[in-house]
Order: sequence, then C-alpha cells, then structure tokens
Amino acid sequence: MVEFHSKKDIEKISYEILRGSKSFDVFPTPIDQIIAYTELIVSKDIDVSKIHSDYFSRANDALRRALSKVRGVLDRKERTIYLDLSQGKPRIGFVKLHEVGHDVLPWQNKIHDILDDDDDSLNPETQEEFEAEASFFASATLFQHDRFFTELDKLGLGIDSSIQLAKIFGASVHATLRRYVECSKNRCALIVLENISQNGSQVNCSLRDKFQSEKFSKTFGDLSIPLKLGYTWSFVQDYYHKRKFKKDGSITLLTKNGNVDFTYHFFNNSYNAFVFLFPSGEKKSSRTKIIITDNRLKQ
Repeated sequence: MVEFHSKKDIEKISYEILRGSKSFDVFPTPIDQIIAYTELIVSKDIDVSKIHSDYFSRANDALRRALSKVRGVLDRKERTIYLDLSQGKPRIGFVKLHEVGHDVLPWQNKIHDILDDDDDSLNPETQEEFEAEASFFASATLFQHDRFFTELDKLGLGIDSSIQLAKIFGASVHATLRRYVECSKNRCALIVLENISQNGSQVNCSLRDKFQSEKFSKTFGDLSIPLKLGYTWSFVQDYYHKRKFKKDGSITLLTKNGNVDFTYHFFNNSYNAFVFLFPSGEKKSSRTKIIITDNRLKQ
C-alpha cells in the first residue's frame, strides 16, 4: 500500500462524519444518510454505464477504454456523485463513500473540480495517493471504526463470519473478508481468485489478491502463491466445479517454517472465488451461531 496522508487524520474526519450524521451503531451503515450530511447528492437521472454507450460511437480508442471502466464520478461544483448503476448494491455503496472521501478530505478538495474513478483507482491496493486515501476513508466509514471490532469479537474463525459481517454493515463479501483478515488477531490469510477457464485439458485461474493477518505473517512469512494457478490446487478444483461454499478444505503449503497443513474455507460469489485459510487447529471462540442460507451466499 502506498504511503499517504496521515491515517489518523483520515480516521478523525471519518469519525466526525459518522458521529455528526448519527450513523454510528446503525446497521447496515446508512450511506445515503452520510452523503446527505456532507451536502452531496447522488444523481438518479444519469447512469454512468449508459453514458458509455452514448459516447462510444464517436469516441476515440483511448476515450472508449477510459469510459468503459468508470464506476463513479464526483462533480464538486455541482455537489453531485454520478454512478455506474450496473454494479451490485454493496459495490455501489463503497463507490459512493469513495467519492465522499475525495470531497471531504481537505487537502484533496481544492485539486480537481471533477474526479472519475474506475476499477483501478477503486482498488484498495492502488499506488495513487489520493485514490488510496479515498478508499481508506470509505472502508473506515463503511465499517464504522471500532464497531467492526465489536462485531468481529462476537464471531468465530471462518469465512461464514465474514459473510455475516458483510450483511451487518452492508458491504461486499470481498471488502469484508479483506478487513476481517487485516483486523484478525488469529493467524489467517485470504486468497482471491478470478477468471477460471479451460483450454483443452488445461484448467487455470488467476490470483487477484492476497491478504494476511499480522500474526499470520509473523509466523509463516509471506505465502508464495503464483499469479496463475492450475487444477492441481484443491481450491482451483472447487472453483472449476462451481462449488459455492465449503468449510472442510485442507491443503499443505510451503512457508518459512517448512510445509504447514492449513484448513481452508471456500466461497464463490460468481464474480470471484475466496479462499480463507488458517493453520489446522487454529481456533477462536464464538458467542454467535451462524447459519448460512442461499440468500446470503448470493451477496
């Protein structure tokens, strides 16, 4: 992650906005209430995804590529956020808060009158400073700071806990799993897969992201996962056979301590496959029982 303006400064601004908008302890996080408090509005008349097609016929190749990736636009002068409404609801919520971040971070709001964000700038791993700051603001606000830890402490160690937290805060499973791992006191990691395909007898998918808890990294070092993974990986087999949910996976991986046996949980939301893993025998007590339903699997 790129080093950006003080995280404490960003967290303070986010905290004050959540408090001022009376959004703390309201679940799911009331994003539209937060937007109204910041005196921004979301356009209901213009869908950025439909603007794309209107302009495609007369756009040059570079503009066409740019338009095809835009997910949100902030017009500071008009105090308006424009969105690609073809995105899923949790993703739209994050994009809204990302655009709010661009507006409320005082060192940003005098730079550009219009800011557009695509999949690259919205990626929390972006190396562009302002985009990283806006995503950090969005995540801190969406998960309500220490409220996330309060809810996290109630739940056991597992991918089903992240699915439950996603429902509580109104976030995507992807964003919640990332925060779960980054905040966890357990030794756990997350592997995100995409683009499963078959070419002849060869089955492959791509590594999209990888995250590790601090305790996991201290114990095992940085997991070496290739950018392309084949069918010999057990969770790639789960992905290829379109398995939706699994909690009894096992795999042996090479770490700085040698080969280690890991338990893994698998979740496929039809966009990506998520592999949540931890060393066999790792435990965390839970005060809440979670029952995964088909509806929740669709998040």
